[in-house]
Parts: sequence; C-alpha cells; structure tokens
Amino acid sequence: MYFAGKVVWVTGASSGIGEALAKALAREGAGVILSGRRVSEFQRVASETDGKTLVLPFDVTDHATLPEVVSTAWNWVGAVDVLINNAGVSQSSLALQTLLDVYRQLIEVNYLAPMQLTQLLLPRMIDEGGGHVAVVSAVAGKVGTPLQSGYSAAKHAVIGYFDALRAEVEAAYGIKVSVILPGSVATAEGGNALTSDGSPHGNVGYKIEGGMAVEIAAEAMIRGLSEARREIRVAEGIELKALSLRTEDPEFLFAMLAQEGKRLAQLKT
Repeated sequence: MYFAGKVVWVTGASSGIGEALAKALAREGAGVILSGRRVSEFQRVASETDGKTLVLPFDVTDHATLPEVVSTAWNWVGAVDVLINNAGVSQSSLALQTLLDVYRQLIEVNYLAPMQLTQLLLPRMIDEGGGHVAVVSAVAGKVGTPLQSGYSAAKHAVIGYFDALRAEVEAAYGIKVSVILPGSVATAEGGNALTSDGSPHGNVGYKIEGGMAVEIAAEAMIRGLSEARREIRVAEGIELKALSLRTEDPEFLFAMLAQEGKRLAQLKT
C-alpha cells in the first residue's frame, strides 16, 4: 500500500476531515503526525487510532514557531514523507457586511499557513530525494460561492500556489503535489464558520449536514493521494457539476449562483 511505512503529517487533525484522514492513514500502515491547537482532542484521536502517532500541537498562524515545529516533526523518525495541509476555517457572511480583519484571518489560516509550512518542509524533502505535499482546498476554491467571499478567495489562492509549486518541483525534484477539492462534507465546519464580525456561526448549515460522510470523503482523498493525482475532486451532485460548468458553461454557472446569492441576501437583510 502507498502509505505503509511512511510518515504522514496531517494538520487540522483534531476533528472532521483531519481526524478521519489520520485514522484511515493509520489503518493503511502509516505513522501519523497529528497537528492543530486542541491538545485534548488530539490525545483522543491518537487513543482511537491504530498505529504509531505523534501529537504535535501548534497554531498554524504562529509563524515564528513553525521552523521548530517542522524540525520536531522531521526528527520524530527522521523524515516526513507526506504533508497534508488540512487545517482551515470557513465563512458564512455577506461580503458587504464582513470586516477586513475577518478576511485577514481567512487568508492567514487557509492560504498563508499551508504555504509557509510547505515552504519550510520542502528543502528537507528535496534533500531526501522526494516527497508528497497536499492541500485541502475546496470546490469553493474553483467556484466563488455566496456567503464565502473571503473563504473562496483564500482557497483560490492556495490552489494557485500549489499548482505553481508543482510546476517547479515535480519534474525537477521528484516532489508530488496534490490539490484536494472537497465539496460539502458532514463535519462541524459550518458551526465554526466565521460570521461578518469574526464570531463563529454556531449552527451547522444545511449543506454540511447533508454533505458527504466524512469517512467516505477521507477514503476518496487517500485513494487520490495514493494514485499521486494532481487534483483530487471529492464532491457529488451539483457541487461536482459546478466544477465542470466553471469551464464548460461559466455564464450558466454564474447566473445560477447569482440567483442563490439573491436568495441568501434577502434572508440576511
């Protein structure tokens, strides 16, 4: 199996997609590094995970500590074979009502944090002769959606970075680069989404409640990574169709989203 005997570092691993990824990777025979901020939750995930794990808590936006964190992760067994940048925060607010500081937070967590962590780890992977880095973006990183202007912007940005990075390091250094595009997944993400003033939304939205089961999403991501796919689409229904419409019939997609935006604006005002 692709992950057997490898060290895989998963950020945002205390719940949701990250937790499901960590458990599935351990079943595949990987040693898993669990990272994020909620130490008690990591300890729970580690206790429920079969296999070798390292709990490595850190704040992805604390840029000054990241070099030391990378060294700790690398020195656990002497390498990190796969990095999965999964930590992120969503949004549920109209652009006209959203404070600039909320946009800054969305960009920090969803774009700058995975970019810097990847930048710090890459030289070590290159010295080892290869590796695999991935980022969990979103369908919203390809399709701008209502109530998610900052989230979509940051997820678009992180796709741009990783696509450009792939062009630089894949053939030149043997570094695989994967962008993961999940649609709605049944997690608590909606309840943690930032509102216009930065406070958490508090309620899981209907799209999240009706989303793909997190275990199924994680297995699809792992399958795509094991096949070294450059873009891994983990979506169904209208969200999967939207990815195709973005290039095949963008005017139809934009008109459809505009009607949804109108409906949501009327509800919010």
